[in-house]
Order: sequence, then C-alpha cells, then structure tokens
Amino acid sequence: MSALLMLCAVLLFLGTPSCGARPWEPCTDLRPLDILAEVVPLNGATSGIRMVQAEGVRGLQFSATEPYTTSFPASRIFSSCDLFPEEFSIIVTLRVPNLPPKKNEYLLSLLAEERDTLLLGLRYSPTQLHFLFLSEDLAGAWQTRVSFWSPGLMDSRWHTLILAVSQGSFSLTTDCGLPVDIMADVPFPPTLSVRGARFFIGSRKRTKGLFTGVIRQLVLLPGSDATPQLCPSRNARLAELSIPQVLKRLTGKPDDNEVLKYPYEADMKVTLGSRPPCTKAEGAQFWFDAAQKGLYLCAGSEWVSVLAAKTKLDYVEEHQSLHTNSETLGIEVFSIPGVGLFAAAANRKARSAIYKWTDGKFVSYQNIATHQAQSWRHFTIGKKIFLAVANFGPNERGQEFSVIYKWSPRKLKFTLYQRIATHSARDWEAFEVDGEHFLVVANHREGDNHNIDSMVYRWNPSSQLFEANQSIATSGAYDWEFFTVGPYSFLVVANTFNGTSTQVHSHLYIWLVGAFQLFQSFLTFGAADWEVFHIGERIFLAVANSHSYDVQMQAQNDTYILSSVIYELNVTAQTFVKFQDIPTCSALDWEFFSVGEDHFLVVANSFDGNTFSVNSIIYRWQGYEGFVAVHKLPTFGCRDWEAFNTTAGSYLIYSSAKEPLSRVLKLRTG
Repeated sequence: MSALLMLCAVLLFLGTPSCGARPWEPCTDLRPLDILAEVVPLNGATSGIRMVQAEGVRGLQFSATEPYTTSFPASRIFSSCDLFPEEFSIIVTLRVPNLPPKKNEYLLSLLAEERDTLLLGLRYSPTQLHFLFLSEDLAGAWQTRVSFWSPGLMDSRWHTLILAVSQGSFSLTTDCGLPVDIMADVPFPPTLSVRGARFFIGSRKRTKGLFTGVIRQLVLLPGSDATPQLCPSRNARLAELSIPQVLKRLTGKPDDNEVLKYPYEADMKVTLGSRPPCTKAEGAQFWFDAAQKGLYLCAGSEWVSVLAAKTKLDYVEEHQSLHTNSETLGIEVFSIPGVGLFAAAANRKARSAIYKWTDGKFVSYQNIATHQAQSWRHFTIGKKIFLAVANFGPNERGQEFSVIYKWSPRKLKFTLYQRIATHSARDWEAFEVDGEHFLVVANHREGDNHNIDSMVYRWNPSSQLFEANQSIATSGAYDWEFFTVGPYSFLVVANTFNGTSTQVHSHLYIWLVGAFQLFQSFLTFGAADWEVFHIGERIFLAVANSHSYDVQMQAQNDTYILSSVIYELNVTAQTFVKFQDIPTCSALDWEFFSVGEDHFLVVANSFDGNTFSVNSIIYRWQGYEGFVAVHKLPTFGCRDWEAFNTTAGSYLIYSSAKEPLSRVLKLRTG
C-alpha cells in the first residue's frame, strides 16, 4: 500500500475530513419535515384523499380502501443515510370521532416492507395515545410501547399533539398544556435502520386500524423538542409548525381548481320540504326540515340529525311522586347495560331501596338492609358493576360498616361483596388514576370527635378487594369530589364541622408521586357538597355552604341563609379563584346539567332557619353575568338532586331528608 493510501486510511479511521472523506452530516435535514405534504401532490392527481372543513378549519380524510395512496418511501426524506434520528418530535393536528372501546387507529406507521415489520408507529384508542417502536439487541427484536393517558381527544374538536423523544425520555404536550413525561425502561434506539422502509399515513398498511378522523398537520422535526417553537400559542388547538399548502387558508370556500383536485365537504346537495327518501342515490346528501329547523344527513338508509333546532328549557313539571321507605338522604341514578336505568335511594331507616325505570316511572326493584344510609356510589371495574353505600349508623352489634355490593348478572340483583369499617360515613367517591381504581370515604365523626381521618382505598387486582391506601385528615367530612385537569388528578373534600365551628377550611388535593397532596384550601361554612363542571374550556368548582355556626359566638353567628360559592380555575395562576357568590338556604347539594346549548345549576336548599319548606333554585349560565336564577322549585327538606336522561326526555329527581317522598321532575323544552 502506498504511503498516501496509508495516510488516507489513518485519517478516515480518525474521522478527519481529508482524502475524499465527507464531513459528518445528519441523515435528514434538521428542519420540519412535512410528512402530510408528502402524500398530497401539488397537482391534485390522486384518489383516496378528501378535503373537509370542520370548525372553519381545513383538514384531510383518507380512503379506507387505498392505504398505498397515503404512503411514500422513507428514502424520500432520509436522503443522506438510513438511520432514523435518535432525538425528534412528531407534531399532529387532528380531529377524531368517538371510538368504541378497545379500538385503535393509526396516525402514522413506518414499515420495513420486506419483513412487514413495524419500525415505528403512532396510534390512539378511546383513552390513550400509543407510541410504538422496534427494539433490537443480540437476543432478538421486540416491540416497545409507550402509552399516554389522553381521553380528551374524543370530543370531535381540533387538537395539536407534540410528542418529543430523546433516548429514554418521552413527553406528550396537548394543546400547549402541561407536558406529560414518561421515563421508559427501554430507550428509543440510536440506530433504527429505515432502509427499504415506507411511511404510511393513517394506517398500518392494513384495513384494520385505519384512521377515520380528520388530520391537518403531521410533521417530523429531527433533533429537537418542537414545544418551544409552537407554544405558547394564541390558538393552542391549532398550533402550527408546517401544514400542506392546500390547507393554508382557515375559512371560506375553496377556489374552483381546488374543488377539482379534492372532493370538498361544502360541495353538497340540500333538499328542502317534507322528508325525502334516503337510499343509495341520496347517500351523503342533506335534507333540511324547515318546520323543525333540523338538518339531516342520509347515511345508509336513515336520515341522521347533524344540526337540530336549539333545545331550550321552558319549564319544569312534576312527573312522579316517588314514595320511599323513609326519609332519603341521597339518590344515585345509574345505568346497567342491557338491563336498564336505576335509582338507588339512601334511606334513613333500616332498608334502602333500588328502583328501576319502567314504563316512564321508577318502580321498586330491590331492598337492601342499611344503617342510616347517607349516599350510594355506582362504579365499574372492568366488567364488574358495584354499588357502595355510606352507612352513618352502627349495625345491630354496634359495629360501623359501610358496604360494597356487586351486581349479579345471574340473579339480576346486587349482592354483598365487601364490608369496610367506617366512622359515621357520609359519602363514597370512586375514581381511577393511572389505570388503578380507588374509593375514598368521607368519615364524618368518631363519637363526638369530628377531627378524624378519612380513608382512600385502592383496588387490589390480586385479592379482588379494596385495601387501605392513604389516610387524609378531615373535619366532619361530608362529601368528596374527584376530577381531572389535563394529566392531573384532583380530590376535594367538603369539611363541615371541627367540633366548635362550621367555619373550617375544605381542602383540594392533587395526585403526585403515588399519593394525594394538599394543593389549595377554601374557607367554607358547613360545606356539604362540591360540584365540578365544565363550560367550554372553562373549569368550575361549586361548594354548597349549609350553616354558619361557632360555639363561642352562637348568638351572633348562627345562620342558615348564607352564600354558596362558585370558583373558576385560573390556569395561569394554577389556582381556583372566586367567580360568583350565590345566596342559598342551608344548601346541601349542587347538580350541573345541560339542555341543548344551555347550562344549568340546581341547588338543594333545605332550611332557612324557620322551615324546611323552601324553594330550591335552577340557575342558568348567562356568560359574563354568571349564573342567573330562572326557576323556583318548591321543595321540603331537599337533600340531593340528580339529573338524568331517557329516550322520552330529560329529568331531575330530588330526595327529601324530612319526609318519605322523593319527586321526579320533567324538563319541558321547546
């Protein structure tokens, strides 16, 4: 070998860019790579792609029969070498419909075609977003999956997701919110070969798992986390890094040449007048019913409502007087699939009743022995259906137990499943965090001591029982409410009495590192209930204040007429702030419900200091005015409200703690 060739070999080994050696360069440009634009030709000469417009924003739908139409070889963007970047971001803007349980749809897949092996994939289910990649070592190859809890996608609205990957760190940001970070045991491979691979958009090359939603943006950004480039954004759900040119304009009818290139949803036929036939000839056509002001789409052989006339609440009328075993402290309305609609009444005396909705009324279905029952809680774990009762009093042996019952599909009744020792229990709340199931009990007092622990129980999949998981100090606990904000889980307690005063702090806890930790405190006055609800993207928390009392100032401070408070989440400050005070009369419950596009709160007013015959009030959301009283409902010792719907309409039911009579009210709409 000549001295020159020997020198070249040494320099090449050392990585010096001499003797014809090229300097190092990445396998692809370190710029946003518009994956979606790769399958949308500029001349429009393609089939299987349909442009639609939703919420005034354009996106693309793909044909279920032509997955190859929306695919391209990886070599088109990996021009310098055959390795997928070790660090990267994937940005997706999409609008997805509701999916049935256990169904998955692919947003993106990268396949080694000769082996039909999935190298990389992004898919979603009704509750999770899954990122998949191929891992290999000397022992062989296997599929690794990183899953993010993401139930908020299934609301038929636009959302922008940013998945950032860096070795073993995986981060998902939704709509420029707080990121969810996962440290995986298996890192993303540094040498994932894409030689002979092909990208498929909206599929895994198969008919199973095809994407049925609308997609607007699909971008690969090698080498960095894209979040700082997109967030914060004035329109976080449509945060944009790069989209195909044909989707650039947000609103308006497309140009004529664009209509020729892509089928467009605005190019449609609308029939007026009486109901026309719905056959194959009318498929995907619309009918506008001028009399009822409804718009219908011909789907298969049926006209499906896509835009109904606005339903408004006109008035409330009594539908049923439901005679109960005794005074009723709480009502729980729930459904059992394939069986029907039920209402469980928590009765003060020895038996509580379960009623079934039959021929438009609740009729007695099952009686269960209880001990001064305060409330019921219905929940499911997998296919198991449970009903938990909070017993306030002791049993015949002087023991205090609250009881969980399980639905028997064979007997078509609830049967005893598990007893749990409690202390003057007022309420159960069931919830799920990170795939685990929990129950929390509101222990009100032990003897005369109101300052005791309430308990969180965790479901043990092995023993199939609930086991004590965490104790939380409470003062006369009356109610628990669980809710989530993005990836965060919260639990708020209504503390009623500390032994000397009803002016006590109720506390909001956040789930961190496997336990609930204090997040915020609220000064409350005999708090009996919390109700969390959403209006658009706004999150509210309403407390029912029942009594202002202090032992040391009894004469000057003993009132039942006081304000209950609605708080709103301030996302920037990461705290709930007071939104509205509402005058109430010993309020014991709030219930939120909607009729058409209108939102309502109904309060259970129970006592004004003189009589239990007081009006409970329905308040309607009026935007910047907040909630405004619109209906007065005569009630007697009202304790609890529940809203429910049947095929015949919408209803409210309330329980009375002062008489053995509950009432079902029908919401009349126009």
